[in-house]
Amino acid sequence: MRIQGSRHRLRGLLVAALLVAGGTAAWFAQADAPLDVAAPPLDGIALAAPDAAAVSVPSSPGAWGGIRGGDQPTLSDRVVSYRIAATLDPDKHVVTGRQALTWRNRSAVPVRSVYLHLYMNAFEGEGSTFFTEQRRRGEGFRSGVGTGDGEWGHIALRSVSQGGSSVPWRFVQPDKGPATDHTVVRLDLPAAVAPGASTTLDMAFSTQLPRVIARTGYFDSFHLVAQWFPKIAVLELPGERGATAPRWNAHEFHMESEFYADFGSYDVSLTVPKGYTVGATGELQGPPVEKNGMLTHRYVQHDVHDFAWTADRRSAKPLVETWTGPGSPTVRVEVIYPPEYEASARPAMKAAKDSLAYFSRTLGPYPYRTLTVVIPPFNAEEAGGMEYPTFVTASGYAEVAPKSLSAFELDAVTVHEFGHGYFYGILASNEFEEPMLDEGLNEFWSNRMLRGRGQMIHPAPGWLKRIGVDPTFAPFDFVRLASPRDRPADAPGANAWQRLQGIGPVYNRSALVMRDLEQRIGSEAMERGFKEYYRRWKFRHPSIADLREALADGSGERAAVEEVFAQQVYATARIDDKVFKLTSEEELPPAGTRLEGGRRLEETQAAVDRRVAKLREDWKKANPGAKEGSGPFPWRTEVTVRRDGASVPQTLVVRFADGSSETVEWRAASPAEKWRSFSWVKPARAVSAEIDPRRSHYLDVNKLDDSRSITPDRGASTRWSSDAAAFIQLILSFLATV
Repeated sequence: MRIQGSRHRLRGLLVAALLVAGGTAAWFAQADAPLDVAAPPLDGIALAAPDAAAVSVPSSPGAWGGIRGGDQPTLSDRVVSYRIAATLDPDKHVVTGRQALTWRNRSAVPVRSVYLHLYMNAFEGEGSTFFTEQRRRGEGFRSGVGTGDGEWGHIALRSVSQGGSSVPWRFVQPDKGPATDHTVVRLDLPAAVAPGASTTLDMAFSTQLPRVIARTGYFDSFHLVAQWFPKIAVLELPGERGATAPRWNAHEFHMESEFYADFGSYDVSLTVPKGYTVGATGELQGPPVEKNGMLTHRYVQHDVHDFAWTADRRSAKPLVETWTGPGSPTVRVEVIYPPEYEASARPAMKAAKDSLAYFSRTLGPYPYRTLTVVIPPFNAEEAGGMEYPTFVTASGYAEVAPKSLSAFELDAVTVHEFGHGYFYGILASNEFEEPMLDEGLNEFWSNRMLRGRGQMIHPAPGWLKRIGVDPTFAPFDFVRLASPRDRPADAPGANAWQRLQGIGPVYNRSALVMRDLEQRIGSEAMERGFKEYYRRWKFRHPSIADLREALADGSGERAAVEEVFAQQVYATARIDDKVFKLTSEEELPPAGTRLEGGRRLEETQAAVDRRVAKLREDWKKANPGAKEGSGPFPWRTEVTVRRDGASVPQTLVVRFADGSSETVEWRAASPAEKWRSFSWVKPARAVSAEIDPRRSHYLDVNKLDDSRSITPDRGASTRWSSDAAAFIQLILSFLATV
């Protein structure tokens, strides 16, 4: 998911939020109306805690069926399958559907109560957890598109049955959210599901899409249909993500949380009017079938945990190419775009194929046969920057000039959303409880790719560039600017909804934690660690503890990995080291008395001065080309480094006038050590002292105090002053001609 600044207009809780499929039947007038919410589950299986977050205990070796080593008949241990038939009414923006959901009980106990996510109900009105959190925080979501009258969305369960018997159901709020939140529902089954057995639930549902908001919805004829069907929650077993007993992992749809689901198979038939371009998760099964002016498109995809699709009558003819890489099948890459963003189509295709190559090489092979990239049309920006299995949405621009901000953003968003196909998709982490494993790791790895491409950010508008003002940023420099460093409030390992500073630091601070760890242990070691993470946890559901163990084992740098996780993942520590003091002084002969040949001699200051002057004169004659700062006397240099935060390994480099340098490592004896002094006696004066010369610590609060020089360098201020003067002169000249 791509984060943007936003604001929202919140409306009253509207009757429109209760409408179904263009009718006016109220929610509670349906068949299978929800029951009393206070009744406990029939089997006693608990829900995950409402404050669940970073897991510290590694999962058991057999979690989720064990490592998928390639000798199993399927890529994942398929727990669930969905057979869905859905029809889109593009005028009412309603999807009506039926699904057969087959779920396997992996546990050793019978299951009578199961939980479904009805994510679309987050948008039924301001009583949902999503809008309640938005209102309390006083901030909107991403692009700031508001929801107006008649623009709400919801999902209505029409009927649920098990083996022909009606299934009663009730809304629940696992995170103690408002009773008006309807994003999680509990089904109490007529027949228990025995250990190892499967059951099929037949459902009819109707989904009213909202005006594009938070990853889904419509604008005009464009439809991005995501989180649109009833979706079963995950039953975690002992030894999986810290569980000690079977538990249902089902959380409300929070404003800043995303998703978590079992791997399985999807067989989905989508019926839309003829003339609409359709793209979806998975592989199209033959040509669409026409009937009564409608086309039915059937998509099948195994070993994924979600399904999304798009339909639009305005789309241009899609771009279609193929990609091949070692260990991966041939991938059909499709870019669907509107006519107004034609300039974005080919850059998006290139970024997608480059991403396939990079992630496959540095993490592991891409296992699917399709990749669909959707560029939403103008006024549907909120649908951009989102990820689903084999299906991502990017950003569109009417013009994509080289080295422009739009060119970088298009590449960055495409790369980032593709990367989610690994961290959210193949490495199917719990985005509710441990969003760092998706958003944070993906922000790091996608910026790592952009760094490897040599891409720079040029944020200045064209008119500033024309007058010579064109600042540039490397990708991680830009991430650093957005990251809270001085007073970080939330550990990256915290869950998605209990964060003082919001979800942003999950992206940027987590990326910097990983970036700094890579600087510490080296790129090769970091890549070995991430390849081991992919090998162990592809098609499973790792925790933060599982990531820690894979990185420690794969990199061979356990001490460093464990220290960083303890300091900056499970906690959040301020880092701020600086060069506090730098002095470099000649060691001249002292005045006074001294012993020489058994006799005590006295030399006055005036005599010392004459002797020093004579030695200087003789030395200059003998060394006519010597640099300033050298001479006949040694120089004593002292450097004091100071620490105003957590302990990190530091490197100090001191440079001298004769071109030599000294490098020392500062490893604090204990966390209580907040400063240390170093000294040298050298034949030349010090020129400068700098800690962190390789810029290994991007978490450091202030990089401007990392160095000091003996002689002040006013070059930067002079340059900026000259630029400012030139700019002011330009403005004055312009005003004089008006």
